[in-house]
Amino acid sequence: MDMTEIKEGSFEWALLMLKHGVNMQRKNWNNKSMFVYLTTGSKVPAVHFRPDTAKHIFGDNQIEEDITIKINPHIDMMTDDGSITIGWAPSQVDMLAEDWQVFK
Repeated sequence: MDMTEIKEGSFEWALLMLKHGVNMQRKNWNNKSMFVYLTTGSKVPAVHFRPDTAKHIFGDNQIEEDITIKINPHIDMMTDDGSITIGWAPSQVDMLAEDWQVFK
């Protein structure tokens, strides 16, 4: 078996496509408007955080003007109701599926 060959439709292929900026979906997902995409990492000034997020990170401490927080790259999902799931994690079924396709 050639371990370097990646089969189109596999999760491995979908992950490579995501890394190249392509939105992906499973053919067998019920709602055809659902897709996943890779969100690149960024640095966000702490003063731009929502108050509830800042409280989780900093507690009641004053946020310094020059503090930035690194947000790592992650996969997000556009859901069937039009909302976004941040940090989507594939199930084992998703990872073993061979029905991945480019979202159009």
